[in-house]
Amino acid sequence: MSEGPIQHLYPDAVAHCYGCGHLNEDGHHFETVWDEETDEGVTRFTPQPHHMAIPGYVYGGLIASLLDCHGIGTAAAAVRRARGSDHELRYVTASLTVDFLKPTPLGPELEARGTVVEMKERKVVVDVRMLADGVECARGRVIAVRMPEGMARSG
Repeated sequence: MSEGPIQHLYPDAVAHCYGCGHLNEDGHHFETVWDEETDEGVTRFTPQPHHMAIPGYVYGGLIASLLDCHGIGTAAAAVRRARGSDHELRYVTASLTVDFLKPTPLGPELEARGTVVEMKERKVVVDVRMLADGVECARGRVIAVRMPEGMARSG
């Protein structure tokens, strides 16, 4: 695996996302690392009982959030690998599509795996698979674009 979660390298001014911001005390704290062996971004997350849709199953909004933040994290990690550590890391979602393939059981750790399918100067397209106990329950596509100047606010 990589040097650690890409989200921990985000500048503090843009590290507050509810899904993946390490500075958001109330957030999910999704963390994406790079798997050198598979050339994918990987996020693992264990849903808690309050992430329930109906007894025994995960709420679809959490799954969409996981795919979204993981796609953005994978894009940032891929750009860092391709262009170097000084390149701007923070991306935002231009498009998110989610396909729910099977009900996602509440209990097992979820694993999201992201593969970069296109990388341009300002845009990265990532396909994401989400598995529970090795079974693919959801998949999605994230179109990540570099965060526009002026979007990050201080204070």
